[in-house]
Amino acid sequence: MKRLFTVVLLGITLSVSAQTKSMRNSPPLTEGTPASVGISAERLARIDEMCAEAVSKGEVPGMVALLARQGKIVLYKAYGKADNQIGRNLKRDDIFRIASQSKAITSTAVMMLWEEGKFKLDDPVSKYIPEFKNPQVLKTFQYKDTTYTTTPASGEITIRQLLSHLSGLGYGIIDGDERMKMIYQKAGVTDLFTTEKITIAESVKKLAKLPLHQNPGEKFTYSEGLDVLGYLIEVVSGMPFDQYLRKHLFDPLGMYDTWFYLPSEKSNRLVAVQQKNEKGEWNRYPVTFYDPDYPIKGAQSFFSGGAGLSSTAKDYATFLQMYLNGGELNGIRILSRTTVQTILSNQTGSIYGGPDKFFGLAFSVITQKGEEKGELWSSGTFEWGGYFNTQYFADPKEKMIGILMKQTQGPTNDNTAWKFRQLAGHCLDD
Repeated sequence: MKRLFTVVLLGITLSVSAQTKSMRNSPPLTEGTPASVGISAERLARIDEMCAEAVSKGEVPGMVALLARQGKIVLYKAYGKADNQIGRNLKRDDIFRIASQSKAITSTAVMMLWEEGKFKLDDPVSKYIPEFKNPQVLKTFQYKDTTYTTTPASGEITIRQLLSHLSGLGYGIIDGDERMKMIYQKAGVTDLFTTEKITIAESVKKLAKLPLHQNPGEKFTYSEGLDVLGYLIEVVSGMPFDQYLRKHLFDPLGMYDTWFYLPSEKSNRLVAVQQKNEKGEWNRYPVTFYDPDYPIKGAQSFFSGGAGLSSTAKDYATFLQMYLNGGELNGIRILSRTTVQTILSNQTGSIYGGPDKFFGLAFSVITQKGEEKGELWSSGTFEWGGYFNTQYFADPKEKMIGILMKQTQGPTNDNTAWKFRQLAGHCLDD
């Protein structure tokens, strides 16, 4: 009887844990020598020189660069200032607003729940968030008073379409369509970041009432779909979104510096968002439609799945390493190998990126055509970036990760993103 109770208790424990123990046990990321993983130290020095030069020339106020291969970090260094106005030097474990790099994390959490059988990818999202039932597509719009007419969409929005930006939803303040900007603003949708007291559920329900750009599945349109999915995670898991990520993803992976809102003891590590003034000096970015210090100010109640997280280069590299390991890290399985393959498969056909790239369920992915051009890394490399000038890539073929963390807004002459990728690709020496 006691043994039966133990088995039942174990079954209950496993049923509420998205992550499981793995028969594999890939070690956490650790620092190693370039030669130990087939990297030329001399060629790696070119990246170091490029980063230092970009800071000295004022292209960026500061940055953290990280390069890892085969689970070993061979470059992890900070350059420049975290805040030029007070002269604070940047440290490599400082915390950056990662904005749209949050999307891949949210997508991963969605797929963890999918693995538990909570829903099908082609389920209409209205099955779980009824406000999305019977979507409408924008037909006409009057600029003088922002009134509009709609026509019924050809079908319901699915979870798969939200993951792959095929839902038809827009992105409000950063949308490419001025009409959508005005419609979202008038409706009071919270697009990116806020210090106001609002929840993701409240914002998503406002969003559900608004018209779509086009019929679901018709076109790739970068959108607030990942905010919708953040709320979906709350609905199907029964947990607040931030708590779900903490329990099932961040703590198991050891991502202890990744948060929507920073604990007070970590707030002094937040890097300032900076812009250039007319004299070419770096100053803190002012409050506009958002307060740049949202990770440490305000109500701290809005958990944006599309843009809300802050993190470090090391934490994000840990997340990407889990993917390179086929969904496992340090003996903890976050996703199955087959789920990782699904996430990195083409979900958009030819309607995104031309022949060079496609979009999967979390990332932009390079094709064989892209590899052949010589500028985009190996086919299968997955990548994205963030609103505050952060970038990353992970190459499964070369088992390499590259991350650049910066915090700027406004025009710059920053060429570090493409130079970093290009120089990293020529560091291989095996």
